[in-house]
Amino acid sequence: EASEMMLRSAMHRAGAAGLTQLLQFPVPPAEQRTVSCSCGHTAHYQELRSKPVLTAVGKVEVSRPYYLCGHCHHGQFPADVELDIENTEFSPGVRRMHALVGQDAPFDHGREQMKVLAGLEVTTKSVERTAEAIGEDIAQREQEEMQKAIQLDLPVVVGKPIPVLYVEMDGTGVPVVRKETVDRQGKTDGQPAHTREVKLGCVFTQTSYDKEGFPIRDPGSTTYTGAIETAEEFGKRIYLEAYQRGWERAAKKVVLADGAEWIWNLADLHFPGAIQIVDLYHARQHLWELARKLHPNDAVKQKAWMKKHQRLLDKGKIEKLVLTLRAIDSTNPEVIEKLRTE
Repeated sequence: EASEMMLRSAMHRAGAAGLTQLLQFPVPPAEQRTVSCSCGHTAHYQELRSKPVLTAVGKVEVSRPYYLCGHCHHGQFPADVELDIENTEFSPGVRRMHALVGQDAPFDHGREQMKVLAGLEVTTKSVERTAEAIGEDIAQREQEEMQKAIQLDLPVVVGKPIPVLYVEMDGTGVPVVRKETVDRQGKTDGQPAHTREVKLGCVFTQTSYDKEGFPIRDPGSTTYTGAIETAEEFGKRIYLEAYQRGWERAAKKVVLADGAEWIWNLADLHFPGAIQIVDLYHARQHLWELARKLHPNDAVKQKAWMKKHQRLLDKGKIEKLVLTLRAIDSTNPEVIEKLRTE
């Protein structure tokens, strides 16, 4: 291990030296010593200036022309824009590494990964800042695409017809730092919130069935999207994801979700005509809640009641199940309300 790491370090040093030579820009010729300034005037060449940049092979020195506008006194380095290192000391390759390690685990763990896997010394803060900056860029592009979706300005997505395309949505609470929950009411009255709801969605296809006739999700066909945002904003996001996956080319369209009202409102708005399916897991969950209401503190009776009624649910005999639930008699107002709701 010591030998291979030593050899890698030597190769990095050689690569950094070679890259430094490539990044030594010459003094511009006389006819190229002026550039346009954002203020509308002209910036003039002043001198060559150097700055360190951390690249995939280690630290290098970039020497490039510096231009200064005599009107607004704004300086600029056109070469930095060309190399994509403007206002940063990390190369595009290193920023990509930052983003990859920063999206998966705590930022300090990402710093350690950069050191062990790439032989690069970075700070925890640099992993955090770079990963978040790239995340903001991605979010901005997504917002631009969603705006196009609202204006029906999306490009036509061509491809083969899709037999069945599914859209699935859900929401769940994620722990956040305290400043993210300021003035937000928690689930318990009088208690502050400790989480924020992130809305998640995925799109996938299905072309085959198992031996029992149940549909099988196509391997590798799932794409995901999600954000901490309102239902209205998320509706545009999940619509864009479905559109890009070929919603218009799907012979059969399905929205799969739990019983949340906001989800079915989005389904009606953005996916009219789609088959709407409440997933079996959440449907069973509703029955379990009713079983606990009917037989509190009696696990044996709860299981017996569930065994009988879950059979109707699993076999798709929904009308019979609903009639059975409506026939249950109770004098408890809470139970009557629960029965009505479910």
